[in-house]
Amino acid sequence: MDGQADGSSTRRKLLDAARSEFAENGIAGGRVNRIAERAGVNKERIYGYFGSKEKLFDAVIMEALTELGQAHPLTPETDIEEYIGAVFDFHRARPDLLRLLMWESLHYREEDLPSVEARSQVYLDKVQSLSGLLGREADVRTAISLFTLIGIAAWPSTVPHLLTMVTGGAEAVDEATLRASIIELGKRAIGC
Repeated sequence: MDGQADGSSTRRKLLDAARSEFAENGIAGGRVNRIAERAGVNKERIYGYFGSKEKLFDAVIMEALTELGQAHPLTPETDIEEYIGAVFDFHRARPDLLRLLMWESLHYREEDLPSVEARSQVYLDKVQSLSGLLGREADVRTAISLFTLIGIAAWPSTVPHLLTMVTGGAEAVDEATLRASIIELGKRAIGC
């Protein structure tokens, strides 16, 4: 294996290990020693590739958000029902992104996020696409509609125990009924 391929492989191993570690323990609770051990590399590689634990966390979040955006883009041609369902499905299959976002919120609280500008642009683009779908301006109301859609689609995976308690038990609501209800709620919330 050449040096570049080996470096890419090491970086990939670190990102995968960090994603698991941070989803389980957050930024403050995540340990570089455990990340390095999970990745099977020297912990100095973390600093060599990313500079700090916080920058590694940011790289993990950016990668997870990119995966969601690439798997389920919101464009002016998107079917809104399919989009809500796809976001719901993504978070049901990959709740680690939600855990990472919650840990990030707890860690940074009122501080600016490290890559806030790049991430904000992604959401501004989505607001623009949603405005086209809804036939209205890309304004604050449309931005809140996007936030609402994301929240409705993600909430069951964010707080699964609450879902179980509210619905009367794990077997009280099947996945298909839950998904259909989430899609309907999302459509109604944004006026579709």
